[in-house]
Formats: sequence, C-alpha cells, structure tokens
Amino acid sequence: AGEILLAGRAVTLASPIDAIAHGLGMVHQSFRLFNSLTVWQNVVYGAEPRHGAFVDRRSARERVAALAARYGLAVDADATVGRLPVGVRQRVEILKALYRDARILILDEPTAVLTPRESDALFAVMRELTADRRTILFVTHKLREVMAATDRITVLRDGRVAARLVTRSTGPEEITRAMTGRNIVPPAREAASAPGAPMLEVDGLTVAGRGGGRPAVDGVSFAVRAGEIVGIAGVAGNGQTELVEAIVGMRSASAGRVRVGGHDVSRLPLRARRAAGLAYIPEDRAATGTALRASAAYNLALGFQRQASLSHRGMIDFAAMRARARRLIARYAIKIPDEETPAGSLSGGNLQKLVVARELDHGAPVAIAEQPTRGLDVLATEFIHRAILAERAAGRAVLLVSSELSEILALSDRILVMYEGRMLADLRAEQADEDRLGLLMGGVVAGAAA
Repeated sequence: AGEILLAGRAVTLASPIDAIAHGLGMVHQSFRLFNSLTVWQNVVYGAEPRHGAFVDRRSARERVAALAARYGLAVDADATVGRLPVGVRQRVEILKALYRDARILILDEPTAVLTPRESDALFAVMRELTADRRTILFVTHKLREVMAATDRITVLRDGRVAARLVTRSTGPEEITRAMTGRNIVPPAREAASAPGAPMLEVDGLTVAGRGGGRPAVDGVSFAVRAGEIVGIAGVAGNGQTELVEAIVGMRSASAGRVRVGGHDVSRLPLRARRAAGLAYIPEDRAATGTALRASAAYNLALGFQRQASLSHRGMIDFAAMRARARRLIARYAIKIPDEETPAGSLSGGNLQKLVVARELDHGAPVAIAEQPTRGLDVLATEFIHRAILAERAAGRAVLLVSSELSEILALSDRILVMYEGRMLADLRAEQADEDRLGLLMGGVVAGAAA
C-alpha cells in the first residue's frame, strides 16, 4: 500500500534501474564494487562513454576526475579499488550515483566502516551535495551523526513513524524517547577493582592473509584478566574478525598460542575450547550464531546439549531443554510467542538477545563479544551493555570487539587498537577519547600521541 512521490508526482519503481532513471542513487552499507577494476571503471560501469564501438577511456577518466574534484571526493581515478581504504571506497560508491546524475541519494548506515575522521569527511561531502540542491536520505542509528549531519529527522519505531523532528530544535534525549518510548538511563558502571589473574592469553598469534599477502593477524599478543573488559577498536577489515576466529578455533593460526584459564588450547577444536571456558557472541548472529530454521529452544541449547542438565545417559532431555529456554526467554526479555518458534522469525534485537542468553548463561570464565550491538536499536543495545557489565561484575574476563567507539569507551577498562593486523596501542580507558582512538584506527600514531 501507499505511494512514492518524486517532485510531487507519483511514480512506480519496479526495479533499481527504474529508480536510477528517476534520479535516485543508493549507497549500500555493503559496497557493490569490483575490487579488481579501477575507480573510473567502477564509476562508469554500465553507462560508459563511447567512441564508436569502443569505450572512450580518456573521456571516462576525465569525467570521473572532474566529478570527484567538484564535490571534494578526493580519489585517484586510476587506482585499483581493492587496494583503497574503506573510506575512499565509499567515495567511489557516491561517485557512481553522482555520475548517473542522482538528485536523491540514499545512504544506508554509511559510517559503519569509517573512522571518526572519515565520518566527518563524509559529512563535509554531504554538505557539498546539499549545497548543490541534492537531497540526501541518511539512514543511521548513531545519535551523534544524526545531530551532526541532518536538517530534519524521522524516527521509526516498530515499522511506524514515531516522530518528525527538526534537528536544530531537538536533542539526543528527545530522539531516544521517540525511538524507545521512554527515557534511557545508561547502565551504571562501577569503578574497576583490581583485576584478577589472566584468563585469556594470546601470545604472538599470526593468521595468514588471503592470496599469500601480508598476514591478516601479525604477531598479536595481549591478555584479559578476571573482572576486566578489554575492548578492541578498529575499522572493519583490519584483522579483528580473523583474530577472534583464531582464538575460538574457527580459523587456523600459523603461529602463536592461546591460553584459557592458564591452559593451552591452541591445538584444540572449537568444541573443546568452549568446554575449556570460552563463551562466544559472534559478529554475525544469523549466519554464525544461530540455526535460523530451528526453534528457539534448540538454539538456546546449541553447544551445551551434552551438559548433565540437558541430557541423560547420552540422550537429550527435551523437557529440560524447553524449560531452560523458557527461563532464558523470560530473563533476557526475548519477544517471542513461545520457545518452539523458529529463531529466524525473530527481529535482529531479539535474535541477538537469544545468542547472548545462550552464551552468558553458563558462566564461562571468558566471554568474547564481537560487534554485540551492531544494527540494534537503543533498547536492545542498553540491555546487552548491562549483560556485558554483569559479566565483569561477576569476575569474568570479557573481550569486546566493536567498531562503535562510544561502546568501546563506555564499557572497556583497557582499549587495544588494531590496524592492518597489528596492535597499534594498549590504553587504559582514562587515556582514551574518540579523537585519539580515531587517529589510531586510521594508523596515525604520532598524532594520536600528541
């Protein structure tokens, strides 16, 4: 139901090609680029200038370079896209839309893979575009960015419009109330007591990169102690995923050691590492964290079905499994009809709560939380932050991997910064702020120290 109006006229958009023809351009959260091609080849693909039967390469390069200069999108038209930083690749995506003369740009979570400095540069580009009478629809859940980059705000809650606000006349508190229906009080975070013994130790861990190039993880060493949250900050693609997968046993390491509770688990399979005391909240709750077609009860038991509480003489106790599921659904406020409902029918926030409930319920001494609130609303984020802080309060070691600097700063006792597979810095929480971490995430050490 409903209709789409462009310049006051109703239109029917049956495909992306229709949208492009009507002047709409989309910059996706996950880039749609050919990494083996150059910038100009990506930008003009499908709409190449021609000289007779051939692509007019000179004209294509010149048009792309001129477009980039006009809007302050600094990029080398002849650079190979796969070798560019993610912030520059995003500029290529914007150039693709501008090359097709998009008058309306839709940016979907465009800062998810950017450092704070790269985000500020994007906002400057957005201001250039609106100065040229272009319209931007900016989809984000980050309140700082809403306040920094927008003129007007539409808040969606449960698929409906909850508020329409003018940015200069509102603030984060009012936006949050519209998003959630209530005031959000950040979880209380007690001052860190003296942490205990090292519970997770990583020593010289190295993970090979793709295609025989530089390692994805290059000689990384650190420790997480009991009663401590250690955050790893970094722009996506700098080795964080490979590091975590090597720690939990999903990926082979070419060198180094991993110890859990003082025991070397480097050569143990994933199941044995979990049994040794690792809980793991994976980055992708749908692809890695759950079996979407299975029930919530099955998903809440996965990995723990051999425990005495859920099995008897080698057979799963299904009544106990369902009872445990009902208990966890109530404790973690998972919105679901019942425990037999397939996990795939849950919203992103409730699916994440299901994963968190399963992993944290058994009290493993080490918990690894990888992007635990990615794509979640304010309420679900608040709930998961409280759960992570409760793990710390219970004396457990928590490794938090997140691209959200506000999350890293709010929860961590120590912060590690990862860049191109290496640990660039190890800071106490009181030594860090967004500016310093942003510089380090971009590989700038001297400026961050200053």
